[in-house]
Amino acid sequence: MALQLNDVAPDFTQDSTEGPIHFYDWAGDSWVVLFSHPKDFTPVCTTELGVVAKLKPEFEKRNAKVIGLSVDAAASHAGWSKDIEETQGAKLNFPLIADHDRKVADLYGMIHPNASDTMTVRSVFIIDPAHKVRLTLTYPASTGRNFDELLRVIDSLQLTDKHKVATPANWRQGEDVIIVTSVTDDQAKDLFPGGWTEHKPYLRTVKQPAG
Repeated sequence: MALQLNDVAPDFTQDSTEGPIHFYDWAGDSWVVLFSHPKDFTPVCTTELGVVAKLKPEFEKRNAKVIGLSVDAAASHAGWSKDIEETQGAKLNFPLIADHDRKVADLYGMIHPNASDTMTVRSVFIIDPAHKVRLTLTYPASTGRNFDELLRVIDSLQLTDKHKVATPANWRQGEDVIIVTSVTDDQAKDLFPGGWTEHKPYLRTVKQPAG
């Protein structure tokens, strides 16, 4: 069964380009972005891995680690990583799981029979430090993933975990946020002493809280 939001992400031990990965130990107290690929030497995924390598410092600023997965063996990954560096101008700087026996793909429900009964679909999981799944996305093979959007989601999740707010459509860091409906106006006065804008009783916007 596919993982649902707030499910506990399964632990696993599997080979990778950086040696055996025991997932929970590797993740530590970090957020994790786990993203899968159907196989090595695929064109769209080659561009994605290059982009993620370049964005790694942005994920690290957010206490987030990135880890890829493909069903081929580690030796194949090593050859693919050379192509990635040559064509994308970025060296693979995070682990790529060698899921040759589809153990992780099965644990995370990455194989969708309607798409393929053997290859992993191109899924993304954002997992928090408590190992809870906070986002899932599945992309078609022809569409490259938007990793800036994943950074935006992590920003939103981290902000809303700390403050009683939600983020509106197309929200970016520094923009106004929404006071959650469970907070009464009296409670909001204590939480947001600078005031807020009430568009409707259920829609109150406020400047993004600091910290």
